[in-house]
Amino acid sequence: MEKGKGVMVGGRRWAVDFTDYSTSPSSRDVPDPPGFSRASQDQDDSTLSRQKKDAESNWKSQKAWEVAQAPFKNLLMMGFMMWMAGSTVHLFSIGITFSALWQPISALQGVGKVFEPYKDVKVDLLGPKLLFIALNLGGLALGVWKLNTLGLLPTHASDWVSSLPPAQEVEYSGGGIPIR
Repeated sequence: MEKGKGVMVGGRRWAVDFTDYSTSPSSRDVPDPPGFSRASQDQDDSTLSRQKKDAESNWKSQKAWEVAQAPFKNLLMMGFMMWMAGSTVHLFSIGITFSALWQPISALQGVGKVFEPYKDVKVDLLGPKLLFIALNLGGLALGVWKLNTLGLLPTHASDWVSSLPPAQEVEYSGGGIPIR
């Protein structure tokens, strides 16, 4: 074969034919060297796939914990916003307070959806879910505390006066001399 010229196979100029027409023993007939077995390559592949699955499980677990800790940032931000709103009843403070109540409630309703991407046999989601729930309950408690500081929670007896029956008369006085 000339240098720079390809073997003509089937009329195609640069096609190479790798068919072994020699009578010498092929590489398949040569025994493997000591300490090497072809099964070990398959084991290495399974080990690599197992390591890859373990790495993916670790990544899912780490991300689940990050998602579980996310309400803490929201808790700090909402606390700062409530502090900035003050303790007087006006539109802004009421809006912030109801936002502080609504966000944890809606987050608690969707706990399953939040952790759905991280479901795996090897990933334990109980701890992250409990932390997520606890932080959202803390946000809910912060909102209820703000309602109390605004005086919007009925916590005193005077808040229930309209539902109390009228007091019984203990003493009656009357009479006397009319003055003309």
